[in-house]
Amino acid sequence: MQGKGIVKFFLIVISVVCLAQYLFLLPTRGVERNADNYAKTISAAAPEAEQDAAYKDARARFLDSVSSEVVLNVPLLKKYTYQDLKNQQLALGLDLKGGMSVLLQVDLREFLIALSNENPVETFRQSLDQATESLADAQSDYITLFMSAWNEKAGEKKLSSIFRFSDALKDQITANTTDADMGNLLRTEANATVERTFTLLKKRIDKLGVTQPNVTLDAARDLILVELPGIDNPERARTFLQAAAKLEFWECYRIIDGRIIDGFVQANDRLRQEVDTTATKETTTATEFRIDTTYSVDSLGNIDSTKFAIDSVEVLSGEDFAGQSGPLLDRFEVNQTGALGYAVMGTSEKNQRATVMEYLQRPDIRALFPPDLKFFWSRDPVKDPETKEATNRFELYAVKMPGGKDQAPLEGGEVVDAQATPDPQTGEMQVSLQMSQSGARTWGQMTQKAAQDNNREIAIVLDDEVASAPRVINPILNGNSSITGSFTAQEAKDLANILQIGKLPASTEIIQESLVGPSLGKDNINRSVISLVIGFLLVMGFMVFYYSGGGFVSILSLFLNVFFILGTLASIGTVLTLPGIAGIVLTMGMAVDANVIIYERIKEELRAGKSTFTAIADGFSHSYAPIIDANVTTLLTAIILAYFGLGPIKGFAVVLIVGILASLFTAVLVSRLVIEWWMSKGRSLTFWTTIHRKIPEQYSYQLDG
Repeated sequence: MQGKGIVKFFLIVISVVCLAQYLFLLPTRGVERNADNYAKTISAAAPEAEQDAAYKDARARFLDSVSSEVVLNVPLLKKYTYQDLKNQQLALGLDLKGGMSVLLQVDLREFLIALSNENPVETFRQSLDQATESLADAQSDYITLFMSAWNEKAGEKKLSSIFRFSDALKDQITANTTDADMGNLLRTEANATVERTFTLLKKRIDKLGVTQPNVTLDAARDLILVELPGIDNPERARTFLQAAAKLEFWECYRIIDGRIIDGFVQANDRLRQEVDTTATKETTTATEFRIDTTYSVDSLGNIDSTKFAIDSVEVLSGEDFAGQSGPLLDRFEVNQTGALGYAVMGTSEKNQRATVMEYLQRPDIRALFPPDLKFFWSRDPVKDPETKEATNRFELYAVKMPGGKDQAPLEGGEVVDAQATPDPQTGEMQVSLQMSQSGARTWGQMTQKAAQDNNREIAIVLDDEVASAPRVINPILNGNSSITGSFTAQEAKDLANILQIGKLPASTEIIQESLVGPSLGKDNINRSVISLVIGFLLVMGFMVFYYSGGGFVSILSLFLNVFFILGTLASIGTVLTLPGIAGIVLTMGMAVDANVIIYERIKEELRAGKSTFTAIADGFSHSYAPIIDANVTTLLTAIILAYFGLGPIKGFAVVLIVGILASLFTAVLVSRLVIEWWMSKGRSLTFWTTIHRKIPEQYSYQLDG
């Protein structure tokens, strides 16, 4: 066998990778057992009618609290948190685990209306209505249907006239722009909006607390499939998935502003006294002072240097601050040195954010901070300054509520355009931002005020999370600005996409929904396992009965096949569904079929009088063509299903693709490796039973044709 070393190498590598996926189950199961025990203890104290809900809530809270804690440490390689391990494992689909499946249609009708600046032309609105009606039964996308309807109704009227005042398209529309050109422009804008909506949904779903959600995009039809395993509040999920994006711009507080650091220290002291009422130790006295000078600012953001106030603020020294402990500071690290930028109040682990925010929202704790202050967590985790890899810590920001009202001075609807572009002078990536006329006025006032106040930051908040907080170097009075911050190309693109969400928002509509109960999912798992075991035993029995020693090699290759399939599916993050299990069963049959072809060919070579070694070598080599032909045709079909299919169809196709590749590897290469190794030990291996040997040689030839 040529290439035996390569086969051995891949066999070892694939085995190690798949075995690691199975070993990840052990520490994960340990954490989940602890969560079950904790939940049982908590729910036992609840009224009987509420015990089930209390159990689910307690279990979810326990798992969330340990999600970022290290539960497996592989020396010299990596430390794994519970969430890391969970992401490494094979996820179960709704039909196996229970939960909620939602098919969302991105509402491009409202998108086109917004893109046209609410153009009321009757022909335009009628074309939109006709496209909406056709969408229910057609396989085409909305833009194609709209263009078809427009061509029927518009007559001599040009589509460019509908969108010539669009802030997003006016620079791309000329007097020579044809309807076909407009169709391409609309399709490009629609694709970008659908992609942004898809990205936003993926970010949002993490807040639902769903383990291993599955979100897929069918860009050809503007559909988004969302599967939420284990969700027990469908109404909350529906509201969450259909809510419009909320983009806001806020003025920022800084950690060095008066009452901020002192507020965190006093809050920690108050919380600590509640926890330990018997403590008699005096709290550490502040050992440093800072003089804050606050100037008066007029309505346009101009500083009046003749009106100011001087405030002496006590703060802790670095040593005293480091020695503090308590409910707040044990979970929250204050950014006292400003190393993360003055707009950052501090950082906390992902699983501690809810507790920290719960402390800071208490009325008695809120009173320790300025009355117009509001806290937001960062959207993305802090990056390690050396490796640039994302950590598990998130930043806390404090913004100013103008007039004490919980409403941002500028919202995303005023954003006209946002693009990631390189700075023509420095070459660094930046985000170019363009505001509407009314937004430009507000933006000018905000940036002027921030620039004059020591280049203060402005927080860009999406869905109550800070996406970015750039410093304002100069006032921006014309509505056109750029945001810099040592962005990579991808980071700049991501921020531009976030800002674009506030421009022409596209809502989503649920067009299909299904709920699967956990009991049904458990029953499906039991039936699936039984079908796998029965199918496996039947195949094993047939192969041993019909091929004797060769049948045992087939059984070994089948075991390896299933082992590799499940390990590979876990490695690539596939969601296993009932159709996926059907794909595994089908793969088992195809693997056995390959062995049957090989063994029958070996038997023919033996009948021809060849030696065992020669018969095995020729039997395998002469079997490659029919085996490859059969598997390649199935593989191509599976690839087409995976490309065009959604949900269960795609799951079945992916499992089938992995299964075919694993079958070819185990049934053809590994089987031959095992057979040749066995024969090299001087041991015999039969490919038919005693029953077959009793068949006359001549009759046997007649049967084989």
